[in-house]
Amino acid sequence: MTDSDRHQPSDTMRERVSENARMLWLLLDADRWIIAGLFSATLFLFLLVAGIAHPTPPHTLLTRGDPAETLYQALITGTITGVTLVLTLSQLILSQELGAVGDQRERMEGAMEFREDVADSVGASVSPAEPSAFLRSLVRATKERAQSVEEAIDEDNGLDDDLLELLSAYLDSIVGNADEVTDQLEGGTFGAFDVVKAALNYNYSWKLYAGRRIQEEHAAELSEEALDKLDELIETLRLFGPAREHFKTLYFQWELSNLSRALLYIAVPALAVAIGSLILLDPRDFSGTTYGIANSLLLVAITTTISLFPFTVLLAYILRIVTITKRTLSIGPFILRETERSVDVNWD
Repeated sequence: MTDSDRHQPSDTMRERVSENARMLWLLLDADRWIIAGLFSATLFLFLLVAGIAHPTPPHTLLTRGDPAETLYQALITGTITGVTLVLTLSQLILSQELGAVGDQRERMEGAMEFREDVADSVGASVSPAEPSAFLRSLVRATKERAQSVEEAIDEDNGLDDDLLELLSAYLDSIVGNADEVTDQLEGGTFGAFDVVKAALNYNYSWKLYAGRRIQEEHAAELSEEALDKLDELIETLRLFGPAREHFKTLYFQWELSNLSRALLYIAVPALAVAIGSLILLDPRDFSGTTYGIANSLLLVAITTTISLFPFTVLLAYILRIVTITKRTLSIGPFILRETERSVDVNWD
C-alpha cells in the first residue's frame, strides 16, 4: 500500500471547497441582511464613481433628455415583476407541503419508520425530536460504532501492518470528525444556518464509500466480529445521508419563507421611492453639489439603491441556497468535488 492509498479528502466543508475563507463567509456564514447591505453599498458607490469619472458632468448627463425618468419606470416595472415572480415560485415550492390526508399519512408513516430506524441505530428508545439533537445522536453513534470496530480489530492479531494502518486512519478520521461536528451541533437551533453548516462538515459520503471498500476488499482478512461491527458502522452512516437531506430541505423551505416575508416588507417602500422619484423629483431641481458631488447624482444614486434593495436581498438569500445545493448535489457515496476525483485511483 502506497502513501496515496491513505489519502482521504478533508472533513470540514471549509477545507474541501476551493473558495477562500472570505468568499465562503460571504456565501454562507454572514447574516443575509449584512450581505444585502454590502451589495447595496457597492451599487451606490459604483454609481457615484461612474458618474464622477464620466467626462461629462453628472448634472449635465442627468438633465439631458429624461434618463432618470426612464430609469425609474424600469425600476418600478422590474420590482413589481421580480417580487411577484419570486413570491409565486416560493409559494409553489411551499405548496408541496399541502396534500390529501392519505398523502400526509404516508409521509407521517415514512417519517416515523425512519425515526425508529435511527432510534435502533443509536441505541435509544425514542430518537430525539429536535433537529440538532437528532443529527448529534447519529454522529455520536458513528463514533461509537467506529470505536467498536477498533476494539474488535485490537483483538485480532492476524492483520498485517498495512491493513492496520489503513483501518486506523479510517476510524480515527470518523472519531475526530464526529467529535468536531458534535460540538458544533451542541445547542444549535433549527432555522439558523449553524445546524446545516455542522451537518455539511460531516463528510459522511467519503466515510461510507471507504467503509464499503474496506468491507468488500478485506473481508477475508477481518474477523467475523470486526465485519459485523463495520457493517453496523456503515448502516449508521447510511442513515445520516437522508437525515441531512431532510433537514436541508426543511431549512430551504424555512429560508424561502423568510425571503418571501422580507420581500413583502421591503417591496412597498422600494416601490414608493421609485414611484415618488418618478412623479415628484426632477434632477434639474438639484443643481448644487455636496462634498464636490453633484446633488442630482446623489439623488439618483440613493433612490436607485433603495429601489433595488429587494433585488439585493433576493441575491443574498439565493447565494446561500445555491451554494448549499452545490455542495450537496449527491446523496450517499458519490464524490463530485474536483479535488477528490483521484480517490478511486488512489485506492486501486
